[in-house]
Parts: sequence; structure tokens; C-alpha cells
Amino acid sequence: MSTDGFSEQERAAMKARAEELRKEAAGGRGKKAATDELDVLSKIAEMEAADRAVAERVHAVVTANAPELAPKLWYGQPAYARKGKVVCFFRSGHTDKERYSTFGFTPEANLNDGGLWATSFAVTGLDDTSEAALAALVKKAVS
Repeated sequence: MSTDGFSEQERAAMKARAEELRKEAAGGRGKKAATDELDVLSKIAEMEAADRAVAERVHAVVTANAPELAPKLWYGQPAYARKGKVVCFFRSGHTDKERYSTFGFTPEANLNDGGLWATSFAVTGLDDTSEAALAALVKKAVS
């Protein structure tokens, strides 16, 4: 573990989050929602090919199964929020310099199931089975 402070990726994520907060403070609601979705789609389009393919499918699953969630950037990566609070998010493994991407949920998600439940999943691809599982989790998260 480095004691030199934040890594280059962490500093970039913080800078991206600061820019997102500035946009939120300056934007109007309807116009902002359209701009936020364009920002998410642009960020996905910039991803490395394998991550982009997964992120595009994740975006389609989330928007189809939880239309009440608004796409937005969160720490420079795609996320989906309800009433301004992020419920779920996608993190590019390539961008994060990790061996796989992740899809995760924040405490805003309604996933509580007893005393133990998953809040993040490694994602390297989505087949029909994993896509259906993701859709069910997203639906539960917003229930």
C-alpha cells in the first residue's frame, strides 16, 4: 500500500466527481437529465471495447428494468440514481486498472436480505442468464 497519497486513478475519479457536482449545481432538471444521459453514453463510448460491450448491455438492462433511475456520471463512471441519489453503478475494469469490471449497489438500493447480501459483482460479460439475474437485482433494488 502506498503512503504517497492518492493514486493517479483516484485523483482522476475525484476530479471527475467534482466536475459532476459543479454541473449538478449549475444545471436545470429536465435539461440536466438529458445531458446526464448523454454524458453516460459518451463515457461508455470511450471505454475499451470489452468494457464498452458490457457497459452498453448493463445500461440497456438498467434503463429497461428501472426506468425511474436516471443515468448520470458518478466518479467519472456510469451510474443510475433515484431522486439524485445513486442506487447502482458500473465501474470499468480497464479504467480502474483492474482485471474485471464491476456492477454495484449503494445503500440506497433495496437489497437487504437478512444479515448478508452482495453489493458488488464482477462482470466480464453478460449472457442471457446473467442478464436476467442483473435485471432481477435492479428491479429489487428499486422496489
